[in-house]
Amino acid sequence: MERSAHIDTFARDHLPPPEEWPEILDSPDTRYPARFNCAVELVDAIVARGMGERVALRWRQDGKPASMTYDALRRLSNRIAHVLTEDLQLVPGNRVLLRGPNNVMMAATWLAAIKAGLVTVPTMPLLRAKELKQSISKAEIRTVLCDARLKDEALACMDPGNEHYCAGLEKMGVFNDAAADAIDALATNKSDDYTACDTAADDVCLIAFTSGTTGAPKGCMHFHRDVLAMCDLFPRHVIAPQADDIFCGTPPLAFTFGLGGLLCFPLRVGASTVLSERLTPDLLLAEIQDFRANIVFTAPTFYRQMAALAGKYDIRCLNKSVSAGEALPDATRQLWKQATGIEMIDGIGGTEMIHVFVSSPPDQVRQGAIGRVVPGYVARVVGDDMQPVPNGTPGRLAVKGPTGCRYLADERQRKFVQQGWNLPGDTFVQDQDGYFFYQARNDDMIISAGYNISGPEVEDALMRHEAVAECGVVGKPDDERGQLVKAFVVLKPGYEATPELAARLQDFVKATVAPYKYPREIEFMAALPRTETGKLKRYTLRQGGVSL
Repeated sequence: MERSAHIDTFARDHLPPPEEWPEILDSPDTRYPARFNCAVELVDAIVARGMGERVALRWRQDGKPASMTYDALRRLSNRIAHVLTEDLQLVPGNRVLLRGPNNVMMAATWLAAIKAGLVTVPTMPLLRAKELKQSISKAEIRTVLCDARLKDEALACMDPGNEHYCAGLEKMGVFNDAAADAIDALATNKSDDYTACDTAADDVCLIAFTSGTTGAPKGCMHFHRDVLAMCDLFPRHVIAPQADDIFCGTPPLAFTFGLGGLLCFPLRVGASTVLSERLTPDLLLAEIQDFRANIVFTAPTFYRQMAALAGKYDIRCLNKSVSAGEALPDATRQLWKQATGIEMIDGIGGTEMIHVFVSSPPDQVRQGAIGRVVPGYVARVVGDDMQPVPNGTPGRLAVKGPTGCRYLADERQRKFVQQGWNLPGDTFVQDQDGYFFYQARNDDMIISAGYNISGPEVEDALMRHEAVAECGVVGKPDDERGQLVKAFVVLKPGYEATPELAARLQDFVKATVAPYKYPREIEFMAALPRTETGKLKRYTLRQGGVSL
């Protein structure tokens, strides 16, 4: 590896042993110099090419469209970088927890942190202190950079009297705030120029956390070159973005799906992106109409709902729609095509791989298939022996390419990476033409409306309620959301199985973990189905269980 620019060497020290890494493939699209800073490549390099006055970011301000040029974004991110290194005294390699909805300061602060050589750990806005503590502890984070409206859950982690207290968490920098010590105010007095950290291409710049079936978070460590690679593979070969494109969509910047699709992809080609904090299907259609956006990123649930509303809006500007985050039912694809005339771009990716690695351009879509492997990657369907299975036979998807899984100090690295291949945990079928057909997750993850939800984590939340003796949580197939979170609950003596109690349990889970994880259905049972050794028969629950 190239000499690191990190003074705080935690990230490199906690990479998996090299023998546990996946094989990293060479690609003509991802041959980068040994040293560069990816934030400089995404912003400053565009300005240097004479495109500084092009619009980079768009948003609504007081109900009216607003925008920021590439040069203005360069200057803002530079001023924030000065605040991070001078006022907050952060040094290269320090991890920072980054919290905020999709807005200008969230984007600029992420870019500034990367310029300063920091390791960013973006988190979903809805996460509670309990969930934040897991990431803070795992990554040994000492500083939070936070939208003022989301600071309470992080402050709980800084409170010695709180059960989720993190002793190492020392500092908080708040943005989108009028206080004199807020990042916004401090940045106004800083220089527009900043010498970015001379990072190595293989210095860690992003730790993206994803939950496994145990609910324990896994930190996926990505290098500066990985951020550029996600821009130079899937979008280049499938979406083919141009500088005049306007991107929009729903995925949070805290997800690599959103970080790529709504920030890095457009910036890489000098295009612009619309950032919105909260969107409904109606509001997203209005955003496409009002900003004349032509590329949209969202989950199948939104496309299904927008199809019924599309006639109310002038969205003739739209020509590309990208779906990821959950399985895309063909019925949803056809509904959207009937409503708009647009053939969906489907894709499967993952936090471990940073972004999409199987997809196809609209003119190469095959019914029922997600697509073919993105150029730069190779993929196959394998059996338990890691050998390819015949075409048409279900098996485990195995993939390798210029990006790959490197978990932060986690023994599950050896499960995800085997014999140099990444195993995302999906069952697929491949046909003779190289198209991949998704079958199911082969773990206990529930994917609902684009969110990854760990069943055991929801079980843990339910078990904290005084009325619950036992519970099991699984995904239930659903036409609208892909899957619903369904809980099977055994009550303690003295409690009656009523709709009112079910509602109280749902509210309890919402207050304990991120609200989107709550069980939308609760079924009370006399006992849970278990094996002779006491293991929960999740497959029985998926088949409906046995009700009271």
